[in-house]
Amino acid sequence: MTLVTTPVYSRVLLKLSGEALAGEKGVGFDFDVLDRLAEEVKAVVAMGVGVGLVIGGGNIVRGSQLSKMGMDRVAADYMGMLGTVINALAMQDILEKKGIDTRVMTAIRMEEIAEPYIRRRAVRHIEVGRTVIFAAGTGNPYFSTDTAAALRAIQMKADVIIKATSVDGIYSADPKKDKTAQLYERLSYRDVILQGLGVMDQTAITLCAENSLPLIVLNIQRRGAVASAICGERVGTIVQ
Repeated sequence: MTLVTTPVYSRVLLKLSGEALAGEKGVGFDFDVLDRLAEEVKAVVAMGVGVGLVIGGGNIVRGSQLSKMGMDRVAADYMGMLGTVINALAMQDILEKKGIDTRVMTAIRMEEIAEPYIRRRAVRHIEVGRTVIFAAGTGNPYFSTDTAAALRAIQMKADVIIKATSVDGIYSADPKKDKTAQLYERLSYRDVILQGLGVMDQTAITLCAENSLPLIVLNIQRRGAVASAICGERVGTIVQ
């Protein structure tokens, strides 16, 4: 993939799933994958783009699954939030070993290991070139990390959300199950909601729509995809 070196977005929020950190193992960490993801972030930071990250916790624990198994929903969701903190600390370690100044900020206070989330402080970190990893979701049960990503993107005044997935964008159906599924190049938020396209939950999509925040969905397994999207190349699907 040919990279253009001039970014069209100056500040981005990158949303990664917890499963992405696990690679093919599905649980825990695949450190080769972590290293490659960190290289993607490093390439973006090198262009002078401000970066925030939100990472899911599905490789550690999924609150929604525990709830379906009979666990109290609030307790299950808090367990999921703690899983995102574990992932944030792992990603911070890899990024800093690559020379990227990084801060983890949590929506649940745990000062011994991370900074509490304070919006003005988060914005300042990004202004001076630090990469910020937002952990523990919104700090509230019943809200997904997709919603947390949309909320943090709005609060940090990001120009775009980039959601990294294992497929090339948004399809009309699951491309892993339906080989006739159509890849969309461009969609409106209304299209996503009316067609029930499961790219992000409806709360997150509504937040993006109300704040005119574009969303790019791309395949994180394609090297350089994030940097290419930030430079305005047609990568994945854009929703706006």
